[in-house]
Amino acid sequence: MYARTVPAAAAALLSATALLLPGSAAQAAAPAGQHDAPAVIAHRGASAYAPENTLAAVDAADRMGIDWVENDVQRTRDGELVVVHDDSLARTTDVEQVFPGRSPWKVKDFTAAEIAKLDAGSWFGHAYAGARVPTLKQYLNRVDRNHQKLLLEIKVPALYPGIERDALRVLRQEGWLSRHHVRHSLVIQSFGADSVKEVHRQRPDLTTGFLGTPAVAELPAYAEFTDQINPTHTSLTADYVDAVHRLKGVHGKKLRVNTWTVNDAAGAVRVRDFGVDGIISNTPDVVQEAVGS
Repeated sequence: MYARTVPAAAAALLSATALLLPGSAAQAAAPAGQHDAPAVIAHRGASAYAPENTLAAVDAADRMGIDWVENDVQRTRDGELVVVHDDSLARTTDVEQVFPGRSPWKVKDFTAAEIAKLDAGSWFGHAYAGARVPTLKQYLNRVDRNHQKLLLEIKVPALYPGIERDALRVLRQEGWLSRHHVRHSLVIQSFGADSVKEVHRQRPDLTTGFLGTPAVAELPAYAEFTDQINPTHTSLTADYVDAVHRLKGVHGKKLRVNTWTVNDAAGAVRVRDFGVDGIISNTPDVVQEAVGS
């Protein structure tokens, strides 16, 4: 998803804000029992507190007691899946210094071995110098070790024909297509409707999500291949959430709504009161405190 990570200084301020907004006060904004507490999902890991999409961000979410993490998956020139948000490596690594002549530093133009040389942490803070861009295999193993769950985003699928097949292969190799994982611990989403359809075609048992805010009239068509409609919080209304919930998804259960990217207590309470099922956040501790998850 496209909301940028909160810089380290702002993260500290958000943390302090969370301490001033105890969950009891935030919850008082809605009548007791009006809605179940939504799931809280760490966006690119706890990315306000550690460099996004790194193992450090996964671990930061784990220390906060966050069960779900979200990540972004792209493919290298030699076919390895790596966890990185932008289709260029320039913003979150030192690729411009290590490979100065290879602008615009697209992920798809580098091998996995080349990407493994990059520092993916120093841009965020000295404490994370030397952090690496993880492969999807490394990321899955860390999430599994922490007993967490994964909302996996297939990024810009048009750049990587066949990436759905590749992702499913890695998930299978790492044990993530076991019955337990499929039922309880894995959702695959994308902004690309065709990509979501392809995942469903290849593995109809998997839970899928579409990133975006389709028109209400179009929702029945999406319900034919997905289980979740996951819109940005700025596009969300209570009526829209109700419209989604009135439909059953591809597995015959109520369509769910996970909204992104909510990083403050007031915003979290607002979307909770709309009835969303999940809130994706760079500051999952702030959101968790606010909504009482």
